[in-house]
Amino acid sequence: MSKSKAKKKETALVPEVVEPVLSRRHESVILALLAYPKMKDAAQAAGVNEATVWRLMQREDFQKRYREAQDKAFNGALGTLQGAATEAISTLQKNLTCGTPAAENQAASALLGFSLKARDQFGFEVRLKQLEAALKAKDEADKGREDGASDED
Repeated sequence: MSKSKAKKKETALVPEVVEPVLSRRHESVILALLAYPKMKDAAQAAGVNEATVWRLMQREDFQKRYREAQDKAFNGALGTLQGAATEAISTLQKNLTCGTPAAENQAASALLGFSLKARDQFGFEVRLKQLEAALKAKDEADKGREDGASDED
């Protein structure tokens, strides 16, 4: 038996889990959808029929890849936003002592508003973690009672 036949025979025993590969056309539709939220506009930008975009949107593999692309785009935008937020805070801090009372008051108000929102957000996060831990403990206790009850049967 030749080496290629032997290798083929060996690999035939292991089922392959291969994700479908999207074509370049499909990738261009994803890019168009990121740039143009309306299907009609995205189809035109990608050079395909609107029905093609609709059909692609029905496919799980396409939806998964589209969500990944959306996440990537969102994370990039979020990084840019974080950088701009740092600059904006610096500007507001400078305006606190700029010598123009109206600008100083506006800057102070904005910084206080952002600080209170941030405090609330962190408070929600802590409370959410506490609730999740309590729910997990309750689920584990319920499971323990169920396991104990089934042992008695």
